[in-house]
Amino acid sequence: MTLKIYADRMSQPSRAIIIFCKANGIDFEEIRVDLAKREHLSPEFKAINPLGQVPAIVHGGFKLFESHAILSYLACAFPGVADHWYPADLSKRAKINSVLDWHHSNLRRGAAPFVLNTVLAPALGLPLNPQVAAEAEKLLTSSLSKIESVWLNGNGKFLVGNLQPSIADLSLVCEIMQLEILDEQDRDRILGQHKKVLQWIEDTRMATSPHFEEAHKILFKAKAQFHKQHPAGANYESISSI
Repeated sequence: MTLKIYADRMSQPSRAIIIFCKANGIDFEEIRVDLAKREHLSPEFKAINPLGQVPAIVHGGFKLFESHAILSYLACAFPGVADHWYPADLSKRAKINSVLDWHHSNLRRGAAPFVLNTVLAPALGLPLNPQVAAEAEKLLTSSLSKIESVWLNGNGKFLVGNLQPSIADLSLVCEIMQLEILDEQDRDRILGQHKKVLQWIEDTRMATSPHFEEAHKILFKAKAQFHKQHPAGANYESISSI
């Protein structure tokens, strides 16, 4: 069965799934859903994901959306995926699930609206909301501190004390990598104090190289265009065509 991944690489969970598949030698067809052109709202894509969000997959006749569910499925559905990504041991797997649950109600709720309301909003035809950005930054900063004090509080280099990365590491690191689109001053102000987080990002990158770098190329190109074309955000239409 051919695995089809519907994604836009400007989407952090899309990148996580693409990196996971490449790092594990899973063959797939990448089908771009251009968010800037609102292709995620098309009837064709909504037949795959009625919620109109990327990423989504089709594996044979099976359709699935929500990135954490997709990562869990891929780790189990394809032979040859190393056990450390999503362990068969139920207690170890439960710890990874706990990180993934925490991610969507904490880190993502801080990172995504902060980036939107400091950089991305004008490019998407939306107004910047400094109040929302300020509140999001508080949650983002708190989440980064909790990653260091709770999830990285172990003997291993990765989340929950693991010696090798799991799908949780990949998902959370791709979320934080979205901060690369900020100007250097904002990025350093938020991330610079979190040395353990920075080292963990680097360890995850090295564990999935060169696929990590390849998947994030679009982010760094987008950053250059954002800050070159307009201090408050570039034209996302041109970025999405990179």
